[in-house]
Amino acid sequence: MEWKAIRKRSEDFAGANLQDYETSVATFSWSQEQTLLGGLPQGGLNIAHEAVDRHVLAGRGGKLALRCIGRDDRVQDFSYADLQAAANRFANVLARWGVGKGERVFSLLGRTPELYIAALGTLKNGSVFSPLFSAFGPEPIKARMTIGAAKALIVSETFYRRKIEPIRHELTSLGHVFLTDCLDDPPAGATDLAADMAAASDSFETVLTGPEDMALLHFTSGTTGRPKGAVHVHQSVVAHHVTGKLALDLHPGDIFWCTADPGWVTGTSYGIISPLTNGATLIVDQAEFEAERWYRILEKQKINVWYTAPTAIRMLMKAGAGVAKRFDLSNLRFMASVGEPLNPEAVVWGLEAFGMPFHDNWWQTETGGIMIANYRSMDVKPGSMGRPLPGVTASIVERKQGGEIQESAKPMIMGELALRPGWPSMMRAYLNEEERYRKCFAGGWYLTGDLAMRDDEGYYWFVGRADDVIKSAGHLVGPFEVESALMEHEAVAEAGVIGIPDEIAGEVVKAFIALKEGVEPTEGLRKELLGHARKRLGPAIAPKDIAFRKNLPKTRSGKIMRRLLKARELGLPEGDLSTLESEEQ
Repeated sequence: MEWKAIRKRSEDFAGANLQDYETSVATFSWSQEQTLLGGLPQGGLNIAHEAVDRHVLAGRGGKLALRCIGRDDRVQDFSYADLQAAANRFANVLARWGVGKGERVFSLLGRTPELYIAALGTLKNGSVFSPLFSAFGPEPIKARMTIGAAKALIVSETFYRRKIEPIRHELTSLGHVFLTDCLDDPPAGATDLAADMAAASDSFETVLTGPEDMALLHFTSGTTGRPKGAVHVHQSVVAHHVTGKLALDLHPGDIFWCTADPGWVTGTSYGIISPLTNGATLIVDQAEFEAERWYRILEKQKINVWYTAPTAIRMLMKAGAGVAKRFDLSNLRFMASVGEPLNPEAVVWGLEAFGMPFHDNWWQTETGGIMIANYRSMDVKPGSMGRPLPGVTASIVERKQGGEIQESAKPMIMGELALRPGWPSMMRAYLNEEERYRKCFAGGWYLTGDLAMRDDEGYYWFVGRADDVIKSAGHLVGPFEVESALMEHEAVAEAGVIGIPDEIAGEVVKAFIALKEGVEPTEGLRKELLGHARKRLGPAIAPKDIAFRKNLPKTRSGKIMRRLLKARELGLPEGDLSTLESEEQ
């Protein structure tokens, strides 16, 4: 079916930070936005100062900054002043143990208060913060800490015993370990963080850092080979602040819930930095997903802005819109999605369950912040990523022979999504991999590796990763289009699509489907779904085969791992599995 645009009424965006898109684009200046932040008292720029200290200096220290909800529903609250004091203590602890400016501090924690305090304290100390997924096993941990030359690690005692002790002797750069829940005498080379914090002063003068000083190190997995360490600098805070304000419509005083784990880039950029710079209250839930628990949090915490992932939205859809209607969600003003493209059906389902659509947006670990978005004040086209942020220049390009980059002028022509370099949160390097970094740029563009199309109104439409696109009998088939069509069927919970070799067509489309609860995989249903896709897409694009799976392989950020489906189908090497959601490597 053809999804109609969701037209916004003026009452839908009364008070929105971005009122007129065209005017905002025409008048926007990154340098002007940077002047609206505080800057360090002695000059320079530091993310932690903008996120916390600036508010305390302005007399807003008593405002609630962070609320952590435990698995047992116990709540820990931190005002901006509390968070400043705790971050200062951690910065003093780092300084005491000889961790200096530019040195890397890694975290291996769940969504505990210590993680948020460590991130801010590390940045105040002028050190570099690098979060790890708490589900990582020893090998991916070792790879990342080795590439990043880890100087210090903050980790729970349980994770230390299971994941760090076996490889500690191989982490040659690691000087010290801080244990967050130390029950007995700490092992050699580690200390009880609680005891260290209790002995530290809650006063600390933030180390003088400049806009181009390294602040964050986020790892992103390639399809093969070792992970890449994307370097982000303190100037990233300008983009974190602005994109939170414009793309997520964050206002001072908002109650904000980002469900992403800080072990990946969204959980840091928008799960820590952006809401704090915008003066919001950040809600953190330590428990795993459970539909009624999530609705209860939305209701009880009076969430205004909610940032979640397509996987979670599809899981809520499984439970049905009726569950949402049992809760008072009247405080909810804006809902956004990130992690992978959001299927049109899920965008529209938001209207049924919440009375408003989900707003998809697009960005990457490398971009450091949201680049393209559906805004509160703009019509939403279900399935579209939206339009570029003010200050971001995007285009659809084609790589020609000889390295020439040619822009596409016509609407809805498939090509590579490209961005003009210069936004503040753009990665500055792949750590120690200059050639790999250089290959991302050509002809004055950052080449994202994502294929997309742009319509005649400037909305961008995701097609797939360049290496995911299927070439079948002369047709280029975007897997997202096929997956979205399959998702329209009432039996389908999730779909992943790949191309498999075919002697005649080159490749043919094969779909892997996870069914909704209570639906049985039968041959009759398989034929019904093939017919549904053929009717919806036509014979050239529809899958030629469908296989049922209980679950599809996904990263913890919610992306379906198509390349893993393909590797397993064809018996190819599986590559880096360190971010796989359901398997601990």
